[in-house]
Amino acid sequence: MSRIGKAPVTITNGVEVSIDANNVVTVKGPKGTLTQEVDSAIEVKIEEGEVVLSRPSDLKDHRAKHGLYRSLIFNMIEGVTIGYKKELELVGVGYRAKSAGQVLELALGYSHPIVIELPKEIKVTAETKKGSNPEVVLESHDKQLIGQVAAKIRSLRKPEPYKGKGVRFKGEFIRRKAGKSASK
Repeated sequence: MSRIGKAPVTITNGVEVSIDANNVVTVKGPKGTLTQEVDSAIEVKIEEGEVVLSRPSDLKDHRAKHGLYRSLIFNMIEGVTIGYKKELELVGVGYRAKSAGQVLELALGYSHPIVIELPKEIKVTAETKKGSNPEVVLESHDKQLIGQVAAKIRSLRKPEPYKGKGVRFKGEFIRRKAGKSASK
């Protein structure tokens, strides 16, 4: 049995979880509403303030989906109560970030600034403190969406291993390489 899948998900105070006939789980909380369609093979029930998932057999596909949907529902409940936050750091000379509403403008060493229109579910702030690298902070209740947007921003200028320049997650370790050494 899946160790993750068999653990029930506790519904915290202020959160409403509902399951409709088409196996669509809807979670409403103080930070927003999220929905997730669950595979018809996985049975979802609400029992005594907990969401319990069960599977019909021990087939590999059923075992995998059992743990997957349990994790997705857990992330939804955590997202609508606490929320998620991703911090990105811009390392490089002349790298800048500005945010205005749902628009993020980045200067990453290209000949033009990069303008990104963010989804309305994501709140963005860009900070530049003197003596440190510019930072972009993304906040949202949807873990999948915030991860996808953060990965997209990082892909615009991935950290390179020689000088360490690029967009990286805060606290991310970049393995550095030695450059060419002078022979003779």
